[in-house]
Amino acid sequence: MNWTALSVFILFFIFVTVLGFYAARWRKGDLTQLDEWGLGGRRFGTVVTWFLLGGDLYTAYTFIAVPALLYGAGAMGFFAVPYTIVVYPFIFVVMPRLWSVSRKHGYVTASDFVRGRYNSSTLALAVAITGILATMPYIALQLVGMQAVISAMGFKSTGLAGELPLIIAFAILAVYTYSSGLRAPASIAIVKDIMIYITIIVAVIVIPMKLGGFGTIFDSAKDALSTHNPPGAFILGKGSFMAYGTLAFGSALALFLYPHSLTGVLSSNSRNTIKKNAAILPAYSLVLGFITLLGFMALAAHVNVKSGNDAIPALFLKMFPDWFSGFAFAAIAIGALVPAAIMSIAAANLFTRNIYREYINPNCSAKQESSMAKLISLLVKVGALGFIIFFPKEYAINLQLLGGIWILQTFPSVIIGLYTNWFNRWALILGWLVGMVSGTMMAFSQDMKSIYPLHLFGSTVAGYAALYALILNFVVAIVLTFVFKAMGLNNGKDQTVEEDYKAA
Repeated sequence: MNWTALSVFILFFIFVTVLGFYAARWRKGDLTQLDEWGLGGRRFGTVVTWFLLGGDLYTAYTFIAVPALLYGAGAMGFFAVPYTIVVYPFIFVVMPRLWSVSRKHGYVTASDFVRGRYNSSTLALAVAITGILATMPYIALQLVGMQAVISAMGFKSTGLAGELPLIIAFAILAVYTYSSGLRAPASIAIVKDIMIYITIIVAVIVIPMKLGGFGTIFDSAKDALSTHNPPGAFILGKGSFMAYGTLAFGSALALFLYPHSLTGVLSSNSRNTIKKNAAILPAYSLVLGFITLLGFMALAAHVNVKSGNDAIPALFLKMFPDWFSGFAFAAIAIGALVPAAIMSIAAANLFTRNIYREYINPNCSAKQESSMAKLISLLVKVGALGFIIFFPKEYAINLQLLGGIWILQTFPSVIIGLYTNWFNRWALILGWLVGMVSGTMMAFSQDMKSIYPLHLFGSTVAGYAALYALILNFVVAIVLTFVFKAMGLNNGKDQTVEEDYKAA
């Protein structure tokens, strides 16, 4: 047991726990209202939103898995950097429209918007189920990142001794999220991001100095990758360009369809807050580039681990004094708690608004709605924790890959829906179904890998399965919309008008 690292880790964990409980008093509101509990009263300004979205998108699993991919496979791991660059212009253009119409009509989730736009509870249900399915394994993966640092400090990776710290951490998270709602992860995100920045700045200065500079790191990483089975690529080969590009582009389109990302957007206090954040969030992309390079640093430092997820904790223990390793591990662990809290809140909002209120208790009061959301947020965390404890980690990883494929199938309903309601609602439902089924089949045919080799006109084009499934989704939705319109089958009444999407 590394007692020095563990002591520093516990100290910072206690600090954020106190902060989480105190958050209920921060910008105090009536937490018996879903808007207040689940969206922080829609009052977060530029700075808080920046930290919240940063804490939402750059998770513990990002800190662990992205450099692990570089450590194991090489250049393909860099796909995460361009996709976060592509996504911010997308946010700048699209998300203010969603914010405006949601503010006007009191929408809490993307499914609320779809319900109002197409007057279809069935399409809204499809979007809600997809969001919950895609979110659950994402929460579980935050635990994978937390497990990696807990193991690095000396706890067993299996058995009760290994699971107990995880159970305690998530029990505390569940309680302060229940009491404080979105305010808890928003306040903790500020601490988490400052700690992440400090860790990365120190890492990119100290580790290269100890290893002889970046030139030596790149040379050593190149040599190490060539010995892998199969060999890793230090420079991306021509045959991988399409896979790399579609993976980056598809991931960018999918990122802000996830319920937790949209929750961060809808909690903002204005359209301009979203636009400002789209302009300054690329600062995180710079940090992500350095995080990714940690994979090459681990190779150059001759870090040998059974799982790539253990590479970065092992690198920190090798390169830093124990007290700073404890600080870095606390940053990663808190980086798991923040997004896990937001994800559980987002999933709870979806269930409460679009399943419970729509189908189970249509006449529920605002207090009942908020109480149900709080209860579901607890159950979601328990489910994610049970998933990690009782099932192999690979299940969560594979399901998260499916999550990206699934969530992208809501693009026509949500994103295209912000600009037009030309699509027929039943065409969108059938297009979604085709996309979900085809995307899932592609992933299973490749042993749950996200790259699918599409055989087209005698050639093979390897690309991101989610994009291929989305193309099928669009084709079905477009063709059937023409067919249904020709049959005289029209949409129901649209609750929104064009002015709802513009600046107030």
